Formats: sequence, structure tokens, C-alpha cells
Amino acid sequence: MPLRLLASLLALIVALSPSLGRSATPDLSELRLPKGYAIEVWADEVGNARSMVRSPRGTVFVGTRTGGGRVYAIREGKGGKRDVKVIASGLNSPNGVAFRQGALYVAEIDRITRYDDIDTQLDQGVTTLRAPVTIATLPADRHHGWRYIAFGPDDKLYVPIGAPCNVCDRDSDGYSMITRMNPDGSGREIVARGVRNTVGFRWHPKTGDLWFTDNGRDMLGDDTPPCELNRVSRVGEHFGFPFCHGKDVVDPQFGKLGRCDQITPPVQELGPHVAPLGVIFDAEGNAIIAEHGSWNRAEKIGYRLTRVRLQDNRAVAYEEFVGGWLRPDGKVTGRPVDLMALPDGSMLVSDDLAGVIYRLYKTG
Repeated sequence: MPLRLLASLLALIVALSPSLGRSATPDLSELRLPKGYAIEVWADEVGNARSMVRSPRGTVFVGTRTGGGRVYAIREGKGGKRDVKVIASGLNSPNGVAFRQGALYVAEIDRITRYDDIDTQLDQGVTTLRAPVTIATLPADRHHGWRYIAFGPDDKLYVPIGAPCNVCDRDSDGYSMITRMNPDGSGREIVARGVRNTVGFRWHPKTGDLWFTDNGRDMLGDDTPPCELNRVSRVGEHFGFPFCHGKDVVDPQFGKLGRCDQITPPVQELGPHVAPLGVIFDAEGNAIIAEHGSWNRAEKIGYRLTRVRLQDNRAVAYEEFVGGWLRPDGKVTGRPVDLMALPDGSMLVSDDLAGVIYRLYKTG
């Protein structure tokens, strides 16, 4: 059988089986919650659930990184059960999703496409969406090539270009940065440099500043370097990669390229190898971060939500917010990825290991 035909058949099987590769739903009673909060499974059968975005009509779109290149649409169904539908498959790691003026934007590794009138198409019950419009092409490197995208307050589409390596000097080649562009893909410019791999960012609701998480490099030991929470205060700032990690960890190979006292340091150094992804701000203006969890560490760390308490753009505390996906015996039952607020004040949390989306809400 030709390889292309075999790949098409596999993609079709995955598309028809949204729960393929999904682990058992975690025992929610094992999770550690802040006082006054509860958690529930909001939607299941969302295999490899990654980035999320919600349309004004209430449709939640979910991207994926692995497992058939799927994009999901989740709507309220009959009897209170949510209807999970695969609306695209066979894509090239469509991790990033964004929404603007009725159109769904999907970021694959090597391109960004736009699906126009997406809610209208779903209302009409189409079995095949209209072909998307490609608005931008991107580097095809798979190493840190999965994208997180979002529209900023300036109506620009923000797109990170991660380092195509664990650690390397490729800044001049257009890597290790956050970029932005017009909604049609034109007018690209660099917002921040020295960013190894961000898969989550958000604008502060009061100041409008861009905040982003960044994953620290591997292979320097279990406890160094830290991962990061950063704030962009001006366009073009440099955040250190590859010569400086965290606030003052000089890279043994590339440290000669710059000095740590010349970079914009992180607002908060996070745990080493915790793999911070999604970030959101709570009602008090504190940052909530999804720590996906370590792989490059003898003893696992992360697999939780953390909170960075902020005062005047300074971090005053870094603490667990929701834990328990990493059990005491070392077994991992979930890996949080992205965070999204709902109109009722609750928060959705995607989990690409369990293939579910949780809803975290206050009980009083």
C-alpha cells in the first residue's frame, strides 16, 4: 500500500475515533484544590487536548499536538452533555488556535490557516469544512515547532518561533522570538527576542502588558536552569536565550554571546523543567500557570497549576494552586496545558494526557 494512502487511512481512523490514545480520566478526588474551589470534567473524548479558544457564540475550539492532527469543536449538546466534534484532521501538529471576526485561525508547525464563518458552517452541519485560507508560512522545524497563537489588544496575531534545538544560536535566522502580524499575515515584526520556547502568553487585563511563559533548556542537571514567567515592557526586549537562563545562569556553551545583566530578567523563576505552558490572570491580577511537567529530571516535577502573586508587576509569591496529577508513587494521571476563562468566571483547563477538559470553579 502506498505510504501516502496509508497515512490518509490512519488519519481517517483517528478522526473517527476522538478518544484514540486517551488515558483513563483522572480521579478528581486525588486533586488538591484551593479552599472554596471545585473541579469537574467539562468535556471528555478530546484526545491530546492542547490550546483552546472560545467564539462569541460559545463554541470552544481545541487544537492538538499529536494524535492525528485534529482540531475539535465543542458545543452544548442535548441533556447537558457537550458535543465534541472533530472538524479537521491530518494537520501538521495544529497546536495553536485563535478566533477573530467569525474566523478560526489554526497554527500548524509550518503555516497558519484561517477558516472563515466557522460557526455558520457548524450550524449548517457541514461534513467537510470549506478549504481554509493560508495567511502565513512558518519554519518547518519540528523541534519546538508547535505554536501557541493569540490576538492581542492591538488586533495583531502573535506567533512565537521557538528555538529549533535544545540550545543553539539561531537568533539571526529568525528563531527564539515572539513575532506579530496583521490578521492577513502581512506586516510581520519582532516583539521579543531571546525566547527559547513559549507555548503560552496573555495580556494583563489592567496594564495591557504581554506576559509569557518560557521553557528552560535541558541537560544542565535536575535543578537548573529554572523555567520562567516574563513580562514584555517594550518591543524588542531580549530575554537571554541562548547565553543566559533565568536571571543569572550563564550557558556553558553560549555564555560568551552576551551578559546576564544586559537582558530582561524573568518576573518569576519557576521550577526547573516544570514546562510552563498556558497562563491566565485571576480576578486579583495574579498569574495562574499550567505546568505540563518534567521529562528531563530524575524526580518528576510540575504536573500542576501554580499561582504567581503579583504586586506592581513584581512577583511576591510562587505557590501551588491545583496539584495532584503527579501522585506520591510517581504515577502521572494528567498534564495541564492551556487555561481559558468562561463568562461565568470559571476556568477551563485542557489536559493532553487524559484527553479531557476540566472546569475549575468557585463554590461560594
